[in-house]
Amino acid sequence: MTAASLHLSRRLDALDTALIVVFLLGLYMGVSLQITEKIPLTCAPSGAAGLLLLWRRRDRIQPAHLAGLLVVLALYLGSVLSAGDVSFLSKRFTGLVQLTYSLVIAYAMFLTLLEGERDQIATILLVFCLVIIAGCLLEAYGGLRPLSDRVREMLYDPGVVYDSDRRDEILYGRIRPKLFTSEPSAVTFAYTHCASVWLVVSRWRYNLAVYAGLIGLALVVLPGPTLVLMMLLSVPYLIFLAGARQGRPQATRLIGAAALSCVVVLIAIVLGMTFFAARITEMRHGDDASFFYRFTGPMLVAFDMFRHHPWAGSGLTGENYIAGEVLNVYMNSGSFSSAWRIPKIGDVLTNYFWLHWIYLGMVWGVAVVVGLSWWLRKLGTPSLLFCWIVWTILGQASGSYVGPKTWAVLLIAAAAAILSTRETPLASPRDERRPLFQQRLARIAP
Repeated sequence: MTAASLHLSRRLDALDTALIVVFLLGLYMGVSLQITEKIPLTCAPSGAAGLLLLWRRRDRIQPAHLAGLLVVLALYLGSVLSAGDVSFLSKRFTGLVQLTYSLVIAYAMFLTLLEGERDQIATILLVFCLVIIAGCLLEAYGGLRPLSDRVREMLYDPGVVYDSDRRDEILYGRIRPKLFTSEPSAVTFAYTHCASVWLVVSRWRYNLAVYAGLIGLALVVLPGPTLVLMMLLSVPYLIFLAGARQGRPQATRLIGAAALSCVVVLIAIVLGMTFFAARITEMRHGDDASFFYRFTGPMLVAFDMFRHHPWAGSGLTGENYIAGEVLNVYMNSGSFSSAWRIPKIGDVLTNYFWLHWIYLGMVWGVAVVVGLSWWLRKLGTPSLLFCWIVWTILGQASGSYVGPKTWAVLLIAAAAAILSTRETPLASPRDERRPLFQQRLARIAP
């Protein structure tokens, strides 16, 4: 069975739809369940939903898919065994177990999305985004904040619960909504991710205008710099997927998409400087610890890994192995303030794109990218560049390299790219039993 053969699939039933929603909620909330003393089940609801989805899609699993996944895991195993200081081997194997779990449930989500109709998946994503907007409005104006805060205190460790409301009031003129998550950035990340996937999957003729409206809603209701990434995520869609229809010259399509992408980037810059002026001022003066820990710091550490550990980096989840080097890089950076607290090294490396190179180094990092790209091809994605650019952009707003959120981003992007090529409704189970020539005739009939 190929990705194209999945085109003739049934609509998702109520249980599949519910499991997709639970999976997205698990990514949104990021709640962990400690399985053993050393191994947490991150995004536990997503894990439970993903395993159920995998069981329900067991007849859709292809040998080529499994071969690709095993090759990827073998490359990660090689990187773990190649990293320095074997005393950290146990910690790295724990990271490999978490990574395997994350890739497996992301693959289950991938298979499930392909089995659904394009319009059905788009509806789920759009409703999810609108529920986030409604929830944030209720938290701000409907008295939901006390309940949200109580739930957050029960679900998350005190060390990860966001407590910078005063800073938000200074920067944004209000307390940003957290809506049952550990921090406001979790809300904006989930909203950005789901809305950008909706843009790709939606068949609406004016989906770009609706997407602009979703950005506008978010700027008003849940402001945050992640929304600049939301604007940038339309660029790979425009260049690699949008307009790729029969009858349109490729050169014309690419020129038009590139021109529109330039306009989008300029708008993103203008809106960013307008809505987040205070935050940008903090960044320029080196007073924004969050930005440093999310972008500048991890980038500098990755470059340091290329110089000192080019073969295998720190190893998976090997922050403690390079703790001294991280502190040295940070202290020597003009953008770092010695007044900033560093509770643990993992908390100041929150960018999964740069963590890829920190954990794996240059050699294994490139090998794993090649392996993952080969797997994505086996899965049938029409554009590797689209998948990787989306993964890279969203990596600037999230850490936890071995967690489900990181790999759900990549595999959902792959599924969305495949869904975007579907121009006709999927066949029903009754249609699938009809002769092939009758199915084709039904599709072209007025």
